[in-house]
Amino acid sequence: MTLDATDRALINRLQEGLPLTSAPFEGIAAEMGITVDDLLARLERMKASGAITRFGPFFDAAAMGGAFCLCAMAVPEAEFDRVTEQVNAFPQVAHNYQRTHRLNMWFVLATETPEGIAEAADAIEAETGIAVLRFPKLQEFFIGFRVAA
Repeated sequence: MTLDATDRALINRLQEGLPLTSAPFEGIAAEMGITVDDLLARLERMKASGAITRFGPFFDAAAMGGAFCLCAMAVPEAEFDRVTEQVNAFPQVAHNYQRTHRLNMWFVLATETPEGIAEAADAIEAETGIAVLRFPKLQEFFIGFRVAA
């Protein structure tokens, strides 16, 4: 998919946050000079094409009583696609990335309780047959990550 100037502007704008109103897309659509229907259609098209992988909020799970944990696995290359599907089927999994390293699968677990990390990681191990290494967050850093489209 080729992104046009409006798609790129939309991606850049949405990274700055949504207004806390009953109709947040209306204000953004008006800012951009497009309709709400066009805005939503663009998001759907970009998601369906893989230009964006997700659109949604980031919650501070720890502030709500939950937990985050960075995890890694050493997945045999021949099994990578199968294991990716198995891991990604868990609703607690976010940000799953392949790396060129012995530990070639990295993902984040986000759970409603701190105990949920062990439960989810243990379930992934049972499902895949591969150990899940856990790297719990010791300190939080906010880097304000933005991707210019």
